[in-house]
Amino acid sequence: MLVYGLDSDFWLGLLLLLTIVSLLLVSFNTIIRRWLKVERKKVFSYNHVNEKHKKIDRIIRIIAAISLILGYSINIMSYPTNTYWFIQPWYIIIVFLVVSELGRAVMERKYAQNPNAYKVTILEMTLILLIYISILTTDFWGLV
Repeated sequence: MLVYGLDSDFWLGLLLLLTIVSLLLVSFNTIIRRWLKVERKKVFSYNHVNEKHKKIDRIIRIIAAISLILGYSINIMSYPTNTYWFIQPWYIIIVFLVVSELGRAVMERKYAQNPNAYKVTILEMTLILLIYISILTTDFWGLV
């Protein structure tokens, strides 16, 4: 019998996945920051290096939001088997993440007080990309 909806263990798998990813990110961040002697950032803040970085980051975010809206509009109007991969939300999010974090790394390299701050940013971005790609390619590690 075909049943619509979520499996009975969906929420448990999702909670387990979020816990694993959170532990990976927090432990990696702690270890790398201690190793490179870089101060910890505030948790839910933008942490702009200077005003120039703030303006560039705002432009990147606006372009990403417009790209998501346009990509959705184009793909929703096209035939279901004829969607474009480069305007899918997952692709736009990956590109946005890379461009945003590379912009932060460049600004930290040029203007930050600690010369190792940009290394932490690049290593964090690399880990997040690896986790994101591994989750997508392994069907959420078989958890969800």
